[in-house]
Amino acid sequence: MSDTAETELAFDHDDQKRLYNYVERHGECTYDGLEAAMPLSPRGIRHHVAILQRDGFLRVDDEAVTVAFDADVAAETHRSDGIEVVVRPARQGDLSGLVGAIRQVADDRTYIEAESVADIVDHEEVLLRHNDVEERMFFVATVDEAVVGWVHLVGSELAKLAHTATLTVGVIDAYQGHGIGGYLLERGLEWAASRGYEKLYNSVPATNDAAIGFLESRGWEREARRADHYQLDEAYVDEVMMAYRL
Repeated sequence: MSDTAETELAFDHDDQKRLYNYVERHGECTYDGLEAAMPLSPRGIRHHVAILQRDGFLRVDDEAVTVAFDADVAAETHRSDGIEVVVRPARQGDLSGLVGAIRQVADDRTYIEAESVADIVDHEEVLLRHNDVEERMFFVATVDEAVVGWVHLVGSELAKLAHTATLTVGVIDAYQGHGIGGYLLERGLEWAASRGYEKLYNSVPATNDAAIGFLESRGWEREARRADHYQLDEAYVDEVMMAYRL
């Protein structure tokens, strides 16, 4: 028996499953793109997309077809020191700004896990994933529509670890000190609880005192330490695994 989590999505028709999987892998599609890629008539594609939209699998905005993975989660607006910050589910159009924000935060190589997230997303060119073996969610913090921070969660595909998820969170330098990281972290915890996760992990180099202090001040605990796990600038640095129970 496979160890992958039994999270198979249920569709009414094989063509609907093929359409959903194609959109999920590509992040965002147009009807023209679907018609060029799928062995279905234009009418058939529009019919199946309409059904998938009705059933909450896909969403359509101005001919752009995307996965409707928690797309109905409301945006939240926060004001701090004269700055208006919107925290909302990420959209495919946020990809370049989000990757840029993650890379800026990870630029000093003190947040290796976030750096890996940026590499994966940049390579796949897809933000949200929701398929039979993986779900990956991002919330972004925006100021004047520009991405200034994020929280990212990804669930394990192994049934034995299906109650756990990995989280990363960060805010670019220019917007730190306004409580944005706390807003994002709280949104990530709420989402994880709503999806049935019981435990979250976030691993950072032991030299990243700011990240460790931020998480500990919000109830996270140091669960494990791996000696000499990272090699940064020719020096070996321990990894600290932070954990939070929901």
